Amino acid sequence: MRLNYEATGPADAPVVLLGSSLGATQAMWAPQLDALSKRYRVVAFDHRGHGKSEVPPGPYTIDDLGGDVVELLDTLEVDQASYVGISLGGSVGLWLAQHAPERIHRLVAICPPSNTAANPQTWIDRAAQVRADGTQAITDATLGRWFLPDFEGDLEPVRRMLLDCPDEGYAACCEAISAMNLLPGLKDITAPVLLITTDSDQSVPPETVVPLASEIPGAHLEIIEKAAHLVTYSHPEVINPLLLAHLA
Repeated sequence: MRLNYEATGPADAPVVLLGSSLGATQAMWAPQLDALSKRYRVVAFDHRGHGKSEVPPGPYTIDDLGGDVVELLDTLEVDQASYVGISLGGSVGLWLAQHAPERIHRLVAICPPSNTAANPQTWIDRAAQVRADGTQAITDATLGRWFLPDFEGDLEPVRRMLLDCPDEGYAACCEAISAMNLLPGLKDITAPVLLITTDSDQSVPPETVVPLASEIPGAHLEIIEKAAHLVTYSHPEVINPLLLAHLA
């Protein structure tokens, strides 16, 4: 699977991968690029079915999405990298830390869903809705979960990402989430892990993220107040220093 990516920062610097949220592209990391690329070779990529990456027919699995990133590292001829992921991208990061531990130096998992296999219907229904009516059917509700009502930033780039996301890619990634259970392998993670959640996340409630910190050996937890799901976009002044501190 060929993933679309863009690399910024010094060519000889340590590599940091950026994995995006469901429905978003690498463009969602714009608030982080300047800060990170001063110190790191930053590789922001689109998941399969998203952005300019290939869109094979679904369903996909978390093994597919994680395996794509391993192949990307091989393509880049990078033996080991740090990884920062939010939402679905955070889930992929947890998968990588479990299944390809030798490839992950440090991990930041932001608002990551970790176990939806016990109650998959929400994601299966959303996949069906998007296949029937397109991503425009879920865009307004998604933005309502991703940002608090008083957010004053420009939502248009995020709205456009969701509207432009290939319907099949979005739906097939919903199916990957619906069957996902990353809990059994958390105890085996050896990379240093920073978990970030927010107090007002409706997409991945904090009560599903906080317990992960006690399951992952040595994990550090940060809870961002007065923030919703897409906290990297809404609160870069809080998130960027946390990323830099952990990656260093």
